[in-house]
Amino acid sequence: MPSLFSGYRLGGLLLPNRTVMAPMSRVRAAAGGLATPSMATYYAQRATAGLIISEGVQPSRVGQSNPGTPGLHTDEQTDSWRQVTHAVHVNGGRIFAQIMHGGRVSHHETTGLQPVGPSAVSGEGSVFTPSGPQPMPVPRALETDEVPEHVRAYADAARRAVDAGFDGVELHGANGYLISQFLSSNANLRDDRYGGSITNRIRFAVEAAAATVEAVGAARTGIRLSPGGGFWGVTEDDAAELNTALLTELAHLDLAYVHLEATTDEETLLQLRKTWPGTLIVNPTVPGGPKQTGPAEADHWLGLGADLIAFGRGFLANPDLVERLRSGLPVAPVDEHTFYQGGDAGYITYPAHQHTA
Repeated sequence: MPSLFSGYRLGGLLLPNRTVMAPMSRVRAAAGGLATPSMATYYAQRATAGLIISEGVQPSRVGQSNPGTPGLHTDEQTDSWRQVTHAVHVNGGRIFAQIMHGGRVSHHETTGLQPVGPSAVSGEGSVFTPSGPQPMPVPRALETDEVPEHVRAYADAARRAVDAGFDGVELHGANGYLISQFLSSNANLRDDRYGGSITNRIRFAVEAAAATVEAVGAARTGIRLSPGGGFWGVTEDDAAELNTALLTELAHLDLAYVHLEATTDEETLLQLRKTWPGTLIVNPTVPGGPKQTGPAEADHWLGLGADLIAFGRGFLANPDLVERLRSGLPVAPVDEHTFYQGGDAGYITYPAHQHTA
């Protein structure tokens, strides 16, 4: 069984260890969706991760989910990210941008536009807006001839990401956002080539991945999935069959990796491991759930065939998480009140472990 601290080759990158900093929204971008100097510091502090995956970055104005999130659809946004990627690389790290189209998980108060989705079905729960949490509105169902525009948005953002210095991109196909909505059996009620059968419901995800591969190359393209996850009211009644079919199609694209969240039973995840022939990242605990990933969960999944292990909240309060795990040092708790607010406090103010004589 490989060690969490052994090296791994991911496409053209040599990762010094098998830890991945999972994508986590921090909503600290400047007006206009610009990356900031504090964001550069935040990611550079965590550059000892084998791979960093950035917070979700919107590929278009209508694709923005929450206020305060960064974008990759204007020249100014692209320029602003160069300070981040430079800081990570100077500190010896590697970073992919997560491209996240919110779809129906959005609000007109945030974007000035009606959210879009595969069908006119609202999500469950409230979404953040400039005036506070609001129920998710009913999205406008995309016309068939509009869908390719949103496929291209992922590829266009990927080009901008590579131009800004990112080592690659991860398509956010998980957690109830646009790709996940198309995969869903209840958010997608379409009767055209993008809805109904499993073959049709996986089409949007495959087309977005294929367009991104064409734009920046397979070695720079990954995708994150949450089989059967249920986020924002999205369900997959046929999660095993659906995701097996999806990974079978994605395998033809030779993507850099698939990133699976442990949102379904272990048997299904092991089936997906057998289906996917390439690099597999596993996030062993449900994002936002009561448990954080630790060494035991990491070793368990490395033993089951995962190549890389994603750690989320552990990286927030522990910029030196890799060294803490390697040396068996205590992992500091995170202040949940500063997840999505507070400026630099609870963002770049967490210290590395202080060794005592």
